[in-house]
Amino acid sequence: MPNSRIGNAVRLEFSPGSLVHTNLSGAAFSGDWLWVAGDEACGIGRLRRLDPLGTEALRYGDPSNVSLADLLDLPGDPDEEADLEGMAVVDGYLWVVGSHGLKRKNPKAHRSHADNAKRLAKVTLDANRRMLARLPIEPDRHGVPCLVREASDGRRAQKLAGDARSNELTALLDDDPHFGPYLNLPGKDNGFDIEGLAVDGKRLLLGLRGPVLRGWAALLEIAVEAHGEDLRLAPLDDSNTLIRKHFLQLEGLGIRDLHFSGDDLHLLAGPTMVLDGDIRVFRWANARSVLAENREPVRFEAALPQRLSLPHGRGINRAEAICEVPRELGLPAPGWIVLYDSPDSARKDGECTVFGDLLLRRAARR
Repeated sequence: MPNSRIGNAVRLEFSPGSLVHTNLSGAAFSGDWLWVAGDEACGIGRLRRLDPLGTEALRYGDPSNVSLADLLDLPGDPDEEADLEGMAVVDGYLWVVGSHGLKRKNPKAHRSHADNAKRLAKVTLDANRRMLARLPIEPDRHGVPCLVREASDGRRAQKLAGDARSNELTALLDDDPHFGPYLNLPGKDNGFDIEGLAVDGKRLLLGLRGPVLRGWAALLEIAVEAHGEDLRLAPLDDSNTLIRKHFLQLEGLGIRDLHFSGDDLHLLAGPTMVLDGDIRVFRWANARSVLAENREPVRFEAALPQRLSLPHGRGINRAEAICEVPRELGLPAPGWIVLYDSPDSARKDGECTVFGDLLLRRAARR
């Protein structure tokens, strides 16, 4: 298998029973280590950089899993999925965000029409989905980065204050004219669905897969700070603004992931609904500076250039995560890795190995 892969392959080797496997939805680096999240688990995987095989570009394995229940007091059961979608490593913390969205039951081929009608009418909210948290990273005695409930320097794992039904963010949005009506719609029905996360100091950017409003994708800007055992929303400015809304013209696509590269923000975008369609990477130039200087509560960005299109198939190979590769890994040019949900057979090697892509920056400009 290694020699049959193209040279930009990123091999991820998991083990039987891994919390995260083929449903990859988030990724972030800690040096030689890669954190990964899946949208059907309530935990996080950690992979170590290994020597690549054949012509493959990068290889990660030696998997380790940590349950969110070991780090946080969860509102739901320990094995109830959190639908983690976005990740970022900043200032010694791994930040994670769940979709915050509702889900709708899917009809099954072996069920009767009447049973399937009932399934399609059932909308639920898993108690752990409305999750926004930061988790301390602390190296063990061998220098391996580990997620801990409390670090030796006093940093603690904390989540945005809330319960099984709501948190401070959804409570703030409940009567919002743009997003309030969509909180009660499932994410796959163009309902409220967070899939991207980028962190800049106290400022957090939350990219929405949905809703897409009249073709405009949405980015929410908030700030958080520690308050007792929890994280709390904090003012963005002296006017006590708690949220800013940025509407982005991504040609009708919703946001699947976010990643800062220097001053620029790169946005992975794809269909909002359960559709097979274009998956693209857009670039918001100088976004970090623009956001720092902005005081408008609502802004529109109408001209974000597309950097590249990513491969996709019919019900397969849906790009869900993008993150910049650390410079210390010694690649020939700056680049990103892209990981896929629902990988097809060409992106698998047996039951426990999947492949993402390495995208070098110079290749993205062609």
